[in-house]
Amino acid sequence: MNIRSLVQLGKLKVSAPIALSAVAGYVLSSREIRPGLIGVAAGVLFLSAGCSALNQYQERDIDAYMLRTSARPVPSGIIPSACALRLSVVLISIGLMLIFFAGGSFAASLGLCGLMAYNGMYTFLKKKSAFAVVPGAVIGAIPPAIGWVSAGASIFSLRLAVLSFFFFMWQIPHFWLLLMRYGDEYERAGLPSLGGTFSPRQARRIVFHWMVAAAMSCQLMSVFGVRSHLIGACLLIVALFCIANAVSLLRQGELSFQSAFGRLNSYMFVVVFLVMIDGVAAILESRVPIFLAQF
Repeated sequence: MNIRSLVQLGKLKVSAPIALSAVAGYVLSSREIRPGLIGVAAGVLFLSAGCSALNQYQERDIDAYMLRTSARPVPSGIIPSACALRLSVVLISIGLMLIFFAGGSFAASLGLCGLMAYNGMYTFLKKKSAFAVVPGAVIGAIPPAIGWVSAGASIFSLRLAVLSFFFFMWQIPHFWLLLMRYGDEYERAGLPSLGGTFSPRQARRIVFHWMVAAAMSCQLMSVFGVRSHLIGACLLIVALFCIANAVSLLRQGELSFQSAFGRLNSYMFVVVFLVMIDGVAAILESRVPIFLAQF
């Protein structure tokens, strides 16, 4: 066991963006940055890593059948399954405790809901249907809500709803692009895929519509979420970028699934950073006059 295998077990490349979405929720809702932000971000990072480790323990037999996942620490035997289970429990416990102390009991309860939704509901449903990602995408809406309520804001907020809705809408084409790229491997492992239900052209059309819907969902933040008109204009530009990506995917052979997947992820990162910039700008706008009044 080494650091690299531990990073792979916790899927740091996936867990870090999830923690970033919690930071976006915190910054967008708060007019000040408090030390609790670090605790919430770290807590979501540990919780996500623990959920990923638990998922790899749960699906170790399935992962061994797929080339994409067979080299993961658990199916490859680098980390024994019992050890992976213990590590997942430790990571999850640390994550929930950090969220509790930094964000409160309600934020920790949301984290627990995310754990049950991902390692319970979604892990079970994905073995039954390729459409499991639709209810499973609700999981992506939870981390921003954890950040939001940890900053002291009400969960019954329209601004939070549009932020969480964006992550819900983005996650569906994100996963279906994986299914389209690795559909044969999923089928060999006994998992349902879009290819088993639809023709390649039909599958492309389905993903196209979800990518367009994900692009349009961020425009709700321009109306109800962000405060800056400049940020709103930038959100429109990146939405057009996502739509162009979807159109290219629809034209068979013009764009590979891997390229579409990478560009869709880039779209999400840009939206998150724009939202965070808007939140930081609002904080500075409220704090600078107070600072200048002291002189």
